[in-house]
Parts: sequence; structure tokens; C-alpha cells
Amino acid sequence: MKNNTKLCRLTAFLLCLVLLFVAAPLPQSFAASDDEDSVSDTTDTDTSDTDGDGTSDTTQSNTASNANVIAAAADAPTVTAEAALLVSPDSGMVLYEKNADERRYPASTTKIMTALIVLENVTDLSETVTAEASDFEHVTADSSNAGIKEGEVVTVEDLLYALMLPSANEAAYMLARHVGGTWENFVDMMNQRATELGCTGTHFSNPCGLHEDDHYTTARDLYKIAYAAMQDETFQDIADTVQWKMNTSLRSEYLILTTNELIRSSYAAYAYPFCKGIKTGHTSQAGNCFVGYAEYGDAKLYSVVLGSADQSAEYPEIAASFTDTSALCKWGFSNFTSKTIVKKGDTVKEIDVNLSTDTDRLVLTTKNDLVALVPKDLDVAKLLEDPNYTTPDEVNAPIKAGDVIGSVTYSYDGINYGTVELVALSDVELSQVLYYADKLSHFFQSTVFKVILIVLAVFVVLYILFNLTFGGMRRRKQRKNLRARYESSNYQRRRRR
Repeated sequence: MKNNTKLCRLTAFLLCLVLLFVAAPLPQSFAASDDEDSVSDTTDTDTSDTDGDGTSDTTQSNTASNANVIAAAADAPTVTAEAALLVSPDSGMVLYEKNADERRYPASTTKIMTALIVLENVTDLSETVTAEASDFEHVTADSSNAGIKEGEVVTVEDLLYALMLPSANEAAYMLARHVGGTWENFVDMMNQRATELGCTGTHFSNPCGLHEDDHYTTARDLYKIAYAAMQDETFQDIADTVQWKMNTSLRSEYLILTTNELIRSSYAAYAYPFCKGIKTGHTSQAGNCFVGYAEYGDAKLYSVVLGSADQSAEYPEIAASFTDTSALCKWGFSNFTSKTIVKKGDTVKEIDVNLSTDTDRLVLTTKNDLVALVPKDLDVAKLLEDPNYTTPDEVNAPIKAGDVIGSVTYSYDGINYGTVELVALSDVELSQVLYYADKLSHFFQSTVFKVILIVLAVFVVLYILFNLTFGGMRRRKQRKNLRARYESSNYQRRRRR
């Protein structure tokens, strides 16, 4: 019996050692899991240099006449504007910026957001709005207007043209009331939309842009707003219109003209034929402002100038905001050219594929063409030398052709010239055998399986210890009973017989 007891105790000791051996990696498993979560959180919260609207903050600084100017090429123009921005929308590359994040009063460039909110909320532009006295309460008599009178019935379409061409302030309040119920509610919609567009330095206090201390924006934010508005074809048409005939309940074919001097007359010496809009603005506090859009061949540029001088040095009859804009665009088109970096379907990378017997490699191709405005002397081959891939090292089947797997960004000399998504070239079928084998393998390697092993080991040890403790007591009691029985007089008498 003593040998059996020793054997059981030795077995229990060995099981305890097994338990310790199994449990030892457990803290490391939990620690590894925590580390992975930490890395994931860092990745998730890490922000790239490119905004959600496609604007890249990465620029190259060259010699400029102003310490606050950052230009991506030499010989950048000197502008009178207090803040300025020039962006290539195809890649989001900033070609030129000056105090682009400084808060400035936007004046009537505010109306870009007003028009955007209206177009996003009104599907039938033939809807009519009747002018009310409240629409004129916050409009000064000497401010820009379209001559609309109280009680006059105007379509939303005509009001949009009045808003954007002669910059009619009463049209802004009529549209705001029509869409928002009150102009105050409409302003809340403007601020909400600005937040959605990623504007971080903007706050609107009215729908027209007349001066208020709490009504401000930045050149970079105005670009984001203008870019969003120009995705609407109706806005594009209005922004590039020189004149429009309004038809109201009181007037027929009432002619209104644009305030954009760059397109107003093609015969003017200061006209810029590649300009396609967008909006002017002026108050004594804001100075002269202009948000512009230009196209030259395949190249496109957005420009923003805020706080320009009242007169152009070259053409004193117009504000310097127009010549600032044309100078920036001419410089941009002269020093940069539109080039195709990659074409749709170009093969750029291969990655590993798991859980499939079809193949162990997946070919990734570009989802679409990537066209970017790049310096004219830059060889595209240099952009392809060291691309930055955002792709997993491996993926699991099944995969469908065209599934987005990641992206690739092309940069050179610190400047980001664009990002394109990468898609799977072909279908990859899932192997059911490999799938379930992988599931089983992961289960055996999982923390859950280790916990189950530990729990089972604990139960076995407890069971053995229980048997050693209570089983021994039971056996000793049985032996005691047998001994007492053997020693009893009745038992001895039965044996003698």
C-alpha cells in the first residue's frame, strides 16, 4: 500500500509539472495579443498626409519671395493675397501655398457652400420661392443684389444663378429659408457640411458672407468646399456662366452678369481663357477674394486667394485677386504637366494566397489610371522606382477578380503625386480541406485551447489529490473494520468450528 501511495503522489507531482509547463506560455500569449491590439490601434489612428478629399499637405519648399510661401517649383509668382493656395485635384498635390491654414474672412466666397447645400437638398430646381421681408433684414442696401423685391416669386434655379453671378445676398437668404426652414437652421447645415468635408478652420454665421467676426474660413478649407461643389454638374455650369436671364413673377428675361472678371469678357486683356469659374468675394474686412478653377489640356488646377489688393498693378481697373489667380495658374501650367503615372490594369505587385489549391500567389493590378500634375522635367520612371505599398503580405481565399486588396502611392523627393487602389487580377477559389485544416490548426494554437488544457489538468490533479486524501481514508477505515471483525469473538469461534 505504501508503494501505491508513493506512486500516486509521484503521478500527481508529474501532472503539476505538466500544468506549469502548459501554463507558462499563457501570459506571453495574452501579452502578444495585447501588443497586436496596440499595433492595430496605432495603425487605425495613424493619419496619412493626404486628406479624405484628396488634398496632400506634402509640398516641397523652394526659394520664394515670402517666408510663408511654399512652392513645388522655382520662380513662383509673388501675389498680393494674404493667403493663397494652388492645388492639382487629380493627385491632391499642393503646388503653392501661402498662409493656407490662417483664418480669414471669406466674404461672398461663402456662397459656394450655400449653393452646395441647396443642390444637395433640392432635386427640382423649378421649385419657387417667394421673397419675404425677412430675406432683406440682414442685407445692407449697398451690398450686391439681383434686384429682387418683396413678394417676387423666383425659381430655385434662377436664385442659384443670382447667388453665383451677381452675388445676390437676398438670393442667399431666400434659398437658406427655403431649404433650412429658417436661415439660422441653414447656417447650421453649412457648418455641419464643413465638418463633414474636413474643414478645420471654418465657421459660418450667415449664408451670404457679409462680415461678422465669427464668420471665417481658411484657403485650404475653401478648396475642400469648392472641390465638393464642383462634383455637381449644375454647379459647374453655373460657376462658368457669364450671363443669365432670370424669369420671375415680376420680370421677364432679366439679365444678370457674373462678377468674375477672368471670364466676363474674352476681349479684355486680363481675361484668362482657361478659367472655368468659380466665385468672387469682397468686403472691407476680407479684402478681395477669389476661388478659381482652370483647365489646360488634361491638367486641372484649383486656386484660392484671400485678402488680395484692391487694384492689380498691371490692370488697375480690376482687383488684384484676379491677376493673383491667373498668375498662379499660369505658373502652375508652365512648370507642371499632366502625365499618366500608371494605367488601369498595370501589374504592380504579387502577394501570397492561403487556403487555395489554385495558386499560392495573387497578382495585383491598378484599379484605374493615375494621372497627376508633375514637374515637366520629372521622368515618370523615377516615380516608379520606390512606390509605397499599403497591402497585406498575404490574403486568404476566396478572392474575386476586382476585389480591392490595397493601394500604392507614388512619391518623389518628398512629394506625393498620387495614390491608386490595387485589385485582384483573377478569382482564387477556396479549398474546403485547407480551410478546415487551418481552422483546426488555429484552434490548437489558440489561447482558448491552452485554457481548456489547463482547466482539464487542474481537474485531473484535483481528482488525484481527492483520491489520495479521501480514498486513503476510506481504505484505512475498511482495513480497520476488517481487523475489528477479525478480532471479534464471534469470528474466532466460527473459525474454530
